[in-house]
Amino acid sequence: MNEIDNRFDEIARIIEEARNTAYRRVNEALIIMYRRIGRFLSEKSKDANYGDGYVDSLSEYIQKHFPGIKGFNRRGLYRMKQFYEIYAENEKVSALLTQLSWTNHLLIMSGSKSDEEREFYMRLAAKEHYSSRELERQMDSGYYERYMLSQGKLLPDKLHSQENPFLDSYVVEFLNLPKTFQENDFRKALVKGMRNFILELGKDFSFVGEEYPIQVGGDDFRIDLLFFHRTLHCLVAIELKEGKFKPEYVSKMDFYLEGLDRQVRKSDENPSVGLLLCASKNDEVVEYAMSRTLSPMMIAQYQLQLPDKNILRRKLQELANLPKIEE
Repeated sequence: MNEIDNRFDEIARIIEEARNTAYRRVNEALIIMYRRIGRFLSEKSKDANYGDGYVDSLSEYIQKHFPGIKGFNRRGLYRMKQFYEIYAENEKVSALLTQLSWTNHLLIMSGSKSDEEREFYMRLAAKEHYSSRELERQMDSGYYERYMLSQGKLLPDKLHSQENPFLDSYVVEFLNLPKTFQENDFRKALVKGMRNFILELGKDFSFVGEEYPIQVGGDDFRIDLLFFHRTLHCLVAIELKEGKFKPEYVSKMDFYLEGLDRQVRKSDENPSVGLLLCASKNDEVVEYAMSRTLSPMMIAQYQLQLPDKNILRRKLQELANLPKIEE
């Protein structure tokens, strides 16, 4: 039976591609229709007779001529108008509009505070092919603010031109860990919740293994989690720490990265990257600890609960208002 299934895998792939193509075309047509209706309403809003009564009449007209159609009540029509007006002058995102579902557009419009944040989530959702549930989770976790606060962090020289895939903090609220736990419990919970952890890391991360073994001088050593990043084209070693960051963690990660590069990394891959995930960190201690290491690594902290987005936004605003240092 397995042999038959293998022979027919190509048919399954053809059917799946056709279904995805059909979905994209239907979605594209819907988004274009909503935008055209939004433009119609936006232009009519300049007339003296425009108002709630006008929109209600239009809603009744649509329901009468297209019975059973959903989303064309007063609220839905105003959303179409808002959709058109938000992006009418933004040529940078015009090609992205039809790549997202209407549900994702509604989430981004209602949950974003600026043009930059809207564009960020649009590009992220299109790149990662987020479902509405996945996108909502990322927005609730303040992903935009955490990403922006993480820019400029250490990356290998060869990868500086690449988009930084690492964050300064990660949210793992889905683990449901108790107040006190061991690093082994942390690792097992992450492996068990790998689907959600990949969502938090980014879908370019491919899981290789847990407690990945490296042997040096006859002794066995194990890396908590090992991933491969497809865009950076390198191995990513993740070490989990239950407490705050300590300087000695850096030398241990140096050792692991050297082991990966000598024993595991392929000739066409970039040097391995390390990520130390701690419960907390002092940025000054991190700067001192990292000042003499040549290994590419990030020190990040994890949060067991969704962060307060208002606090993240204030931090981002403070960073934006810092005076620039003249060279």
